[in-house]
Amino acid sequence: MAGSAGLTAYPLGDASGGPGGAEAGLRPERLLRQLEWRVIRRLDGLLQGNYRSLFRGSGLDFTDLREYVPGDDPRHIEWNVTARLDEPWVREYVEDRELTAWLVLDHSASMAFGPVDRQKHLVLAEVATTLAHVLTRGGNRVGAVLLDRGVEQVIPPASGRTQVLRIAGALLSKRDAATAEATETPGSSWSERRRERRRERRQARVRGATQPYAVTDLGPALDHVARLARRRSLVVVVSDFIAQPGWEAPLGRLTQRHDVVALQVTDPREVELPDAGSIWVEDVETGEQIFVDTSDPAFRARLRSAAEAREDELLSLAARAGVDLHRVGTDEDLVLALVRVSTLRRRRRR
Repeated sequence: MAGSAGLTAYPLGDASGGPGGAEAGLRPERLLRQLEWRVIRRLDGLLQGNYRSLFRGSGLDFTDLREYVPGDDPRHIEWNVTARLDEPWVREYVEDRELTAWLVLDHSASMAFGPVDRQKHLVLAEVATTLAHVLTRGGNRVGAVLLDRGVEQVIPPASGRTQVLRIAGALLSKRDAATAEATETPGSSWSERRRERRRERRQARVRGATQPYAVTDLGPALDHVARLARRRSLVVVVSDFIAQPGWEAPLGRLTQRHDVVALQVTDPREVELPDAGSIWVEDVETGEQIFVDTSDPAFRARLRSAAEAREDELLSLAARAGVDLHRVGTDEDLVLALVRVSTLRRRRRR
């Protein structure tokens, strides 16, 4: 299980060796067919095919200036004209027919958590495949940047079903590789894995490293997208935002030129840890381990408080960057989650 900071917990005596996952070996074509039936068909009915209403405001060209009126997006204020005329003016835009979208996709270790049949990295693949499909179906081009501890793969923008399958395949192969690594770690018991991790930490201290495992660094990935996206684009960041601090500054820079949507993949047990007795808990991002009693009410209360404080901080950092943080839960209907994103974005633009 994962705690508020990317923790993975193993009950005493568990010999599984780590996290698993449903539908290991799920293929891109099968995933897309499932989503077409379960998600995209229903989205078509709810949005009536108008996916610009889901991500309206992307792919915009500047056309004119006008005086500011309450409710205008403050990001469109033309500051030079405002200073010269001593009253606020905003830039007006019109949408291009063709949209370029970039998906920033975090498949780091902390995403390998959640219910056996729908862990966070499967939700990531579902969200990315759904968005790529509905966007490319309208003739738009979609690219992807996959990251773990840093940028691992860039898929250049393209349109069509082949591109959707390419993005889905990249995510599913990363997911399968992570599952295989977790289950093939030398030693068949959790205690053996703990001994191996302790050896790695000792070796790291000898090298002078502060931690044996690098934590996901979202900031450089966002800066990388800013360099790749040469024209105004839609940028969708899908992550659990368990990452090194400082990502809000690159995110803020992206919003100055692009339309940015931030989707946080969550699981309810990251806030409310189940009563599983005495367990070893490991931070899958750093490898740090502690022994806890999850039946202790005081510990559960502290964990809940820390998780809620972290969520408040994430919302504050996203707001500082000029972006709303939308949650998509492992226990949530993906259609309802995406429609909620559309509704909230429309309200914000009014």
